[in-house]
Amino acid sequence: MNQRTAPNLLSVVVPCYNEEAVIEATHARLTEVLGRLGVRCEVIYADDGSRDRTADILDRIRRSDPRVRVVTLARNFGHQAAASAGLEHARGDAVVLIDADLQDPPEVIPGMLERWRAGVDVVYGQRTSREGESFFKLLTARVFYRLLTGIAERPVPVDTGDFRLMDRSVVDCLVAMPEQDRFLRGMVAWIGFRQEPLAYARAARLAGETKYPFHKMLRLAVDAFISLSRAPVRLLWWLCGGTLAAASLAAASAGLLALAGRDSHTAAVVAAVLGVGGLNLVGLTIVAEYAARIYRQVRGRPLWITRSVHGFPEAATTAADRPRRAA
Repeated sequence: MNQRTAPNLLSVVVPCYNEEAVIEATHARLTEVLGRLGVRCEVIYADDGSRDRTADILDRIRRSDPRVRVVTLARNFGHQAAASAGLEHARGDAVVLIDADLQDPPEVIPGMLERWRAGVDVVYGQRTSREGESFFKLLTARVFYRLLTGIAERPVPVDTGDFRLMDRSVVDCLVAMPEQDRFLRGMVAWIGFRQEPLAYARAARLAGETKYPFHKMLRLAVDAFISLSRAPVRLLWWLCGGTLAAASLAAASAGLLALAGRDSHTAAVVAAVLGVGGLNLVGLTIVAEYAARIYRQVRGRPLWITRSVHGFPEAATTAADRPRRAA
């Protein structure tokens, strides 16, 4: 494993949306941790179209801390898009992606940087516990990650989020990937390179409310399954095979009943119609999901629109206002 020296610049990307209750505490914790590292740092806050006072607070923080840069999106494009926008603007040899809610403690960053210096390309945080989360969320997260690991073409480590440190080479690959429906932790797993976990205990939110309610978690899960696996299409083939097998059995049963002089015609027709109709709906839903994603991809709209950027050196702002587009 190749050893690395200290990075010339460490970037910390923090996507945020309506985080007025916690963003100042987040920056204070980050400042304390980064001050102990002894390396040049920049902190990039990607404001995902916040509707509260987050933008004003970030502007105040930027004016008081020259290491802070702020990327403001034109509206709420979603967490994955905001994180991607921040990563695109990051200039560091190593880049940390961390949420603004302090559930992922900044105090883990020095350990990640130490692993990076030892030659690891991606150091991802792996949760040993998740304080302050409901039994339902813990259960669904556990089921989701283990099911995804079982069917994905490139397994995604269990009990992980987007909290991680990535080498410059990995970030460049990630930024160049044109997916419209982004699932960053799965994309990073697909890229490869040397990846290792770093265990930590996840804390409860310091303040505010979760930005991933159930419907957003469900959407992220669908993005993960569709983008990382062909399992839904394979399931369709299995359903088709099952339908043909059932049809064969039904035909054989009808023949035997006819020979026995018994009539079950009505029940057989109803069962066949309901079964075939249900399977058709499942198949159409799966095909429609893939068709919709193909349409979004070939349409080529920007993944996000940048309204403004502040705090970047002049050399880094020449492309700042250009939206990231799919290839």
